[in-house]
Amino acid sequence: MKKENLFGECIAELIGTAILLFFGAGVVANLLLVEANIGWWELCLLWGLGVAMAVYITGGVSGAHINPSVTVGLAAAGDFPWKKVLPYCISQTAGAFLGAAGVYFIYAEQFVEKTAVNMTIFHTIAMDNISNPKAMMIELILTMILLMGVMAMTEPLNSTAPKGLGAAMSIGILVAGIGGIGGKLTGFAINPARDFGPKLFTALAGWGATPFTEHNFYFWVPIIGPLLGGVLGAIIYKKLLRAHLPEVWKNKDETTGIETGETTTA
Repeated sequence: MKKENLFGECIAELIGTAILLFFGAGVVANLLLVEANIGWWELCLLWGLGVAMAVYITGGVSGAHINPSVTVGLAAAGDFPWKKVLPYCISQTAGAFLGAAGVYFIYAEQFVEKTAVNMTIFHTIAMDNISNPKAMMIELILTMILLMGVMAMTEPLNSTAPKGLGAAMSIGILVAGIGGIGGKLTGFAINPARDFGPKLFTALAGWGATPFTEHNFYFWVPIIGPLLGGVLGAIIYKKLLRAHLPEVWKNKDETTGIETGETTTA
């Protein structure tokens, strides 16, 4: 019987999310503050690499959710205990805060002026012509796709899932792909901790209330949209896809004693 180690799992979630933010916010800072020659697709790939590295480093301890949308979505689908949800989410938010602080430290000399543009290095914001409700729906859809992908690529009964450590890189590529599809519209937060933790940091680092009031109090969008999308994506995968995997049907047939392909009549 596996011994539960919630403290160790929370430490892993904190470190994993800090790594994710250090990679992601770091590449944005590199682009905006020192004008590195980085295109949008390269930025998305480096965000995805951050996800993959976080999974490789911490996945063996906590499963490397590194995202409250994943944690809440898995719990809603019955694949994760609800009692661990709040500790995981707090750890993820704290990790995102620390990751943002790390980027701020290494680029401290470049943050000469705390402008609104520099602030968005750390968190997301929608384009000016996109309303908050529309942005929430975009985040919901993108996170729904993320959860379906994460669950499919880590599903033991899915014969097409990458084996072993391949899942981590595949999830990273999925994140990069999501950024390439619609990332510029909202910044593809797809992760409440990834956005809220850095907002807390920037508020304390000199930007004041601006991170929470800009774009008509946009701060709630990257929280609500990803959480709803995570739950929806997890339930869609569980009810509409996992339930029809050949291995699941085979297990059902062995349990009921009915051979695969055999039909019965009342």
